[in-house]
Amino acid sequence: MTAYAIMYVRSAQPHPEVVEYLRQIDATLDPFGGRFLVHGDDFTVVEGSWGVAVIVVEFPDRESAHGWYESAAYRAILHLRTNHIEGDCVLANGVPDGYRGADSLDH
Repeated sequence: MTAYAIMYVRSAQPHPEVVEYLRQIDATLDPFGGRFLVHGDDFTVVEGSWGVAVIVVEFPDRESAHGWYESAAYRAILHLRTNHIEGDCVLANGVPDGYRGADSLDH
């Protein structure tokens, strides 16, 4: 089942290390089938409040998402982001085709 890495960015400070992180991130995603679906600050808040950016990366499955996050290649560049960007990251499963909101009541 498809899985996602979802990042909520509360604050970010421009820095050369962030630029380097962005230059290297794709090479860490590729071996795990990761691809960006959403990346940036082009959004409209319709309820509540939000930070400065949202990022959604799709993976073939949860194992691939975990593999990417725990990989040596990603761990080697992670500090370039976390030193200058405050936020949260979750890994979440997608839902099957045909999923309906009421399906969550079955749990």
